[in-house]
Parts: sequence; C-alpha cells; structure tokens
Amino acid sequence: MSELPLEGGCLCGAVRYRIDAPPLWTAYCHCTTCRHSTGAPVTMFVGARTDSVRFTAGERATYASSPGVRRGFCARCGTPLTYESERLAPGETHFYVSTFDEPHALPPAFHVFYRERLEWLDISDSLPRHATTSRRPDDG
Repeated sequence: MSELPLEGGCLCGAVRYRIDAPPLWTAYCHCTTCRHSTGAPVTMFVGARTDSVRFTAGERATYASSPGVRRGFCARCGTPLTYESERLAPGETHFYVSTFDEPHALPPAFHVFYRERLEWLDISDSLPRHATTSRRPDDG
C-alpha cells in the first residue's frame, strides 16, 4: 500500500482529497449502478473511514442514486469520486481507485456484486468473489 496520506482528485483538479488513515479495504465492484454511474464495465473502490477523509480543494457535488446512497463527483469536469451508503457501509467513504494520485499502490483484494458482472469481461485473478457485499465467496 501507498504511504500516508493518500491523496487524489478529479480530472480538472478542482476537487482534491486526502485520507490520513490506512484504507479499510480495496475491491472491484461489478454492480449495475456503479457501471451506470461511471460508464465503465467494472469499477474499483478504496474504502476509508469517513473521519479520516478531508477535501483539501473544491467541493464535491452529490447525487442521491438510491435511498441512503450518495455518489460524489466534480461538478466542473464530471469525474466520479465517491460512494457513501448509510445502509451498507455507515461511517465509510469509498473512493474510485482511478482518482488517486498513485492508484498503482492500491491493488484490489476481492470482488463484490460478482453475480452482476458482465460475463464477457473476464478478470483472471485468484481474488475472492462475493455475490453481493457479504464476505461469503460466490462459487460462480
């Protein structure tokens, strides 16, 4: 993992963030709503304790994509930045790995929502695959 603090931001540089604690986890997400919100066939998140996160430049715009879920993005360039869920992960802020200054230092540890994956995309790794967000591996 990268040394602390972890820093990143949007494409245009208007929004910047800093995380002062080690990541809670790193994972690929195959869910339909993440694909729709990013336009990518799979996303990857880095989970952080919300109390360790500071936005150091600009301000995120947010969109309530479903009850209790807020997705953060840059209102100027449109870069998706964060995901927060009161139900699935209270007290956590999830950042898209591609927005970090050093994303190569944050490799994935597992897959979530694997049942929703696009079957034509094969990520050949030996990481655990979870059917939903639970910690039970999916055999599929």
